[in-house]
Amino acid sequence: MAKKTSARSAEPTIERGYTVAEIAEIENCSEKTIRRAIAAGEIDVYRIGLGRHIRITASAHAAYRARHGR
Repeated sequence: MAKKTSARSAEPTIERGYTVAEIAEIENCSEKTIRRAIAAGEIDVYRIGLGRHIRITASAHAAYRARHGR
């Protein structure tokens, strides 16, 4: 998971990672739409382990929403 350092303390906080399916449900669109946005570089993701599993942070989702006026 992505780590961020809180301004109030030196301890890193862990930002929740959402699956493609969860973001698609939040956006009320298909998983394919989200995967196309990821492939186009519109949504930043990170990979879990060596597999194909990816996660999207809340901040990456917020940035995508801001760019698309949602």
